[in-house]
Amino acid sequence: MSRFFSARHNKLVPYTPGEQPRQMKSYIKLNTNESPFPPSAKAQAYAAEAAKNMQLYCDPTAKKLTQAVADRLGVDFDEVLLTNGSDEILNFAFLAFCDETHPAVFANITYGFYPVFAALNSIPYEEIPLKSDFTIDVNDYIGIGKTIVIANPNAPTGIALPKAEIEKIIESNPDNVVIVDEAYVDFGGESCVDLIHKYDNLLVTQTFSKSRSMAGARLGFGVGCKALIADLNTIKYSTNPYNVNAMTQAAGLGCIEDDEYNMQNCKTIIENRDYTTKALRELGFTVLGSKTNFVLAKHPGIDGKTLYLKLKDAGILVRHFDKKEISDFNRITIGTKAQMESLISETKRILEGN
Repeated sequence: MSRFFSARHNKLVPYTPGEQPRQMKSYIKLNTNESPFPPSAKAQAYAAEAAKNMQLYCDPTAKKLTQAVADRLGVDFDEVLLTNGSDEILNFAFLAFCDETHPAVFANITYGFYPVFAALNSIPYEEIPLKSDFTIDVNDYIGIGKTIVIANPNAPTGIALPKAEIEKIIESNPDNVVIVDEAYVDFGGESCVDLIHKYDNLLVTQTFSKSRSMAGARLGFGVGCKALIADLNTIKYSTNPYNVNAMTQAAGLGCIEDDEYNMQNCKTIIENRDYTTKALRELGFTVLGSKTNFVLAKHPGIDGKTLYLKLKDAGILVRHFDKKEISDFNRITIGTKAQMESLISETKRILEGN
């Protein structure tokens, strides 16, 4: 780092994204939870049309898309805020609802950006350990009196809490915001969106990256009561009012209009997830029960990093984490049936030769 870097930030440990290989070697890419399917036809066509007017600023309110998302979710226009990926709405929420008197709390094994957002914004935070089976103990969050962030389903475990359990947490912390990160909810989780009209302390975040094949477009959103969304708009208009570009807004609108296509893709991914889970377990893997588009798996005969490296050498990328509690595991994104068959075949070959 340079000698000019602020002392406020020079101890930051930034988030590490999954590998995005650019070399010539062709990989089966199962490491960053992207969809194996292309964006919908309307999403592509609408984005191409919007590209003709890139000399103009985009609509800062994203009016058409915001209304379409609101209609899709059964909420009002001013109960939705679109952002540059769900990472942005999460960062806005840390800025808006956390400070020295409202510290953040989240699981010790969860989305790796939460501690980064807290550190970046000088927010005190606490990490609560998961139980030995990698589930969240709801009792750890009851009446805790802090700003709570829960990924549901959780990542990288893939495990989901029932909505009724999440509601207990929300109800018991009426004076603190509860942020429920539903990035993977379309793969079998229960959404809490309908609870925003019951609880004014609930913010739900979602993304178009996973279930709607738009990871490269960067589109996410938050849903909450009108007052919470107004708070978040204050943060948005104080940082980047044109945060969702015109092509992404257009693609998102086409995506919503083609949502039957997206939901069918989710069903296919769930089927492929079930196939992969069964096949890995037959090879001796422990595979956590997943409600996402990935599985977390480990094998007693080979450590996680070794398997990750051997698969990479064979042209298959999965995600390995060095964190002690999950270092024996690898997170495997669910792709097409052919991709998962290749993964199983190569994994079997590695195990037999190990």
